[in-house]
Amino acid sequence: MSASNSSLGREQYLGLTALSMAVFLVANDFTAFAPALPAIENEFNVDITTSQWIINGYALVFGVLIITGGRLADLYGRRNIFFCGTLVFMFFSLLGGLAVNVYMLLISRALMGIGAAMMWPSVLGMTYNLMPEDRSGQAGGLIMAVCAFANAIGPVLGGTLADLLSWRWIFLINIPIASLAMFVCWKVVPFEPPEPTDEKIDYPGVATLSISLFGLLFALDMSGQIGFKHPLIIALLTVFCVFICVFAITEYRTGRNALIPGDVIGNRKFLAASVVTLLVAVLYFSALLYIPQFLTKTQGYSAMQSGMSLIPLMVISGVFAYLSGRFYEVIGPRWLAGAGILCMCVGMFMLSHLNDHTGFVSLLPGMAMLGTGIGLFNPAITTAAITAVSPSRASLAGAVLYMFKIAGGAIGLGMNATIVAFAPDIASGIDRAFTVNAYLALAGLIGCLFFVGASQKKELSG
Repeated sequence: MSASNSSLGREQYLGLTALSMAVFLVANDFTAFAPALPAIENEFNVDITTSQWIINGYALVFGVLIITGGRLADLYGRRNIFFCGTLVFMFFSLLGGLAVNVYMLLISRALMGIGAAMMWPSVLGMTYNLMPEDRSGQAGGLIMAVCAFANAIGPVLGGTLADLLSWRWIFLINIPIASLAMFVCWKVVPFEPPEPTDEKIDYPGVATLSISLFGLLFALDMSGQIGFKHPLIIALLTVFCVFICVFAITEYRTGRNALIPGDVIGNRKFLAASVVTLLVAVLYFSALLYIPQFLTKTQGYSAMQSGMSLIPLMVISGVFAYLSGRFYEVIGPRWLAGAGILCMCVGMFMLSHLNDHTGFVSLLPGMAMLGTGIGLFNPAITTAAITAVSPSRASLAGAVLYMFKIAGGAIGLGMNATIVAFAPDIASGIDRAFTVNAYLALAGLIGCLFFVGASQKKELSG
């Protein structure tokens, strides 16, 4: 920012470029498949309740394992875990691109989330390490800027590849980009030996939480086809209830090595921010999934066109995310995040009035309002959560909050898919799903106004 700041050398620029490419890969894969889902559904003769797992499975595995990825990076070295994660990501990208049936596709896509969960925390650590101390603040700015770009370009890239080549190239393009990123990282990013520690990975916590969430999500997914009274659905919901209880007991007994330590999840302000995030996370994911679906299936949009339709939402959310950071100290998290949730709620209600004759222009006001809300909410709630805990737990708190966001989005998408499956047509199904999402946002607004910290100063002094 000033002339006294340390300058970056050629190797640092190359290293930051390589790590930015890795960030782009992980973030881009959250959004790139949305406009390509109709083409995948046609090729494998499946419906939205199955194809939504292409987004859902990756997001869920990533969200559940991101904390484990961070612990592994601390224990065994960030560069080592980054290389391992990138190889896993590339291998399952190749299998996904060569998938011969929908089961191979969904399994490959979900297992890509393991690689992403190893890459992400490793990239964060290496990026901060490459920056001089007096420019460390720019590390976070770089990562968030690349994320925003990747999320915005993802639908366009995915739709273009699906139209001009094949949806399979959304998988295959990962391989050369990841290979280049790994090679440059190997050449210019120095190896950091891990610091000695007695921390252990909470494998029982990872396993029980993963099983419980998958039980719930599969129940929501299958209920659209066989109904909630089917023995399989009852069994899956029972698995969820049993394993979420086992997870809670396991975490209590594990103590400070728990997947989610007691001093973090027991912090009331942090827990409030996490629960609010869980409630409203589905709004972003559902818009990402169903707006391209609606335009493709009712208006005849191509994959490229439906992908580009999401650009207004992404751009507006990016602009207001910047403004949210500027206003945080003045307004505080409660009212800033609350304003964001209110905008998201209004935006969802505006988007819910769909029918077969609704055109893209009619969607723009609702998308603008939703993008405004997402931009205001995400930075405010993240800062509120991280500043609510001890500084020594800041990275862990960020990972846990992200897990709540991904889990909330995944659970919400499962619920939305069930609602759409029971509807007589795609337009009325999305109408009903968006309406339910808006009411979830109202519940999140109440939680935010009553339980999220009133001001940044109070949180920092607490």
